[in-house]
Amino acid sequence: MENQTTAPEVQSEQTENVVQNNTEATPQTVLTETEQPKEVNFKDLIPENFREEKALDNFNNMEDFVKSYLHAQKLVGADKIPVPNKHATEEDWNEVFKRLGAPSDPNDYKYDFKDQEMDSEAVQEFNKTAHRLGLLPKQAEGLIKFYNEMNVNNAASQEDQAAQAQLNTETELKKEFGPQFEKRLDQAKRLAVNSLGSEFLENTYLKDGSRLGDNLQVIKAFSNLADKLSEDPIIQGDGTSYMTAKDIEKEIDELTQEGSAYWDKGHVNHQRSVDEVLKLREMLTNG
Repeated sequence: MENQTTAPEVQSEQTENVVQNNTEATPQTVLTETEQPKEVNFKDLIPENFREEKALDNFNNMEDFVKSYLHAQKLVGADKIPVPNKHATEEDWNEVFKRLGAPSDPNDYKYDFKDQEMDSEAVQEFNKTAHRLGLLPKQAEGLIKFYNEMNVNNAASQEDQAAQAQLNTETELKKEFGPQFEKRLDQAKRLAVNSLGSEFLENTYLKDGSRLGDNLQVIKAFSNLADKLSEDPIIQGDGTSYMTAKDIEKEIDELTQEGSAYWDKGHVNHQRSVDEVLKLREMLTNG
């Protein structure tokens, strides 16, 4: 009875045997510190007899090498255009530009200006330069478009600056001229137009963004000059023409001097001189 083993004890011995057998059958894996992956040299992946090829120096990894190969495959059978070296002549470059698609004649450049107005002479000059430089139609059109957009933006900005400068000028003059603002501003502008011309005053821009005719200092200068000429009032002629009474009298004297066409009825300019003198005298009377 002493050698009799109970069921639980048998089961325990069997379990220990199974664990022991499994341990002997399956080798234990001993974890060590994780080793850092070694950096693989790209050329180590290339067969040894090709590793010294100079062309491989252009690649740092397999991805770049594969991309280059695939790109080269796409060019197989395509028309190839050699790039001229530093010793190439102008004719060599022109041949390259021609093969790339540059027009043979400057007038062959075509643009879609849509609603934009362009100076035809300026376009012709641009075409000559574009042709000389070998620009492709797409490149030339891109430059024209960029130039137009830049001009439109600059013009809008310039107009905004001019409008603000005019407003600032009027604000300052109202403070300085007070109740005489309208009168003195009108006198100054009339004298400026008579002296410099309206087109020059309106189309000349100064560094501060103002038009010459709206510039504070210019208007003040002409206003002061108008004050000094107040004894000799400014008289308006046809359109935007202005003259002082002394200027009118001086011109009448010149037209009616002895020996002039005014006195010679047979002179081709006789009637013209007579009409001019009459007009000037009317200006004096009505002024």
